[in-house]
Amino acid sequence: MAETVSQENSGAQASPVSSGVATRYATALFDLGVEEKSLDKIEAELSEFTKILSESSDLQRLVKSPVFSADEQLGALSKIFDKAGFTGSGANLIKVAAKNRRLFAVPGMISAFHRLAAAHRGEVSADVVSAQKLDKTQLDDLKKALKESLGKDVTLNVRVDPSILGGLTVKVGSKMIDTSLRTKLNSLKIALKEVG
Repeated sequence: MAETVSQENSGAQASPVSSGVATRYATALFDLGVEEKSLDKIEAELSEFTKILSESSDLQRLVKSPVFSADEQLGALSKIFDKAGFTGSGANLIKVAAKNRRLFAVPGMISAFHRLAAAHRGEVSADVVSAQKLDKTQLDDLKKALKESLGKDVTLNVRVDPSILGGLTVKVGSKMIDTSLRTKLNSLKIALKEVG
């Protein structure tokens, strides 16, 4: 039901170490959410944090940069959480990640948590990368098309990556649909090399 919309401008894939860390934290948070019956609250809080993160280049720098100490990261996050009214387990997870110098993995943790929550609700999770932010109509159309194709409700984890130039990439489980302009141009380059 929830949509995660991140405008992180990175075409790089998460490293296996980062992915493993993200999955462990997300699983622990998911288990706690099930136990406390607070999955919806946690999911809403994480979605709101993702939105705040996508809108602030300073916060993105704080999350990604190893230059900041754990105390500096934790202090800045505490102020943000106080202002936003975040008091639940989602905020606590991010604070623990900051204390443990794992703040760089928070976007992956949030995506992994959303996938776990979607599976718990019987939904399928789709990771979508677009060159520009998708509006509500586009997101609704994409969800409808995926639901018709898969026969299940779909939760979208959306990320913006201008380096794909245009189009979309959609990953559901092990299936990947890549209609990005970058991929089409790369295919054209290869075809032209083969001809020449």
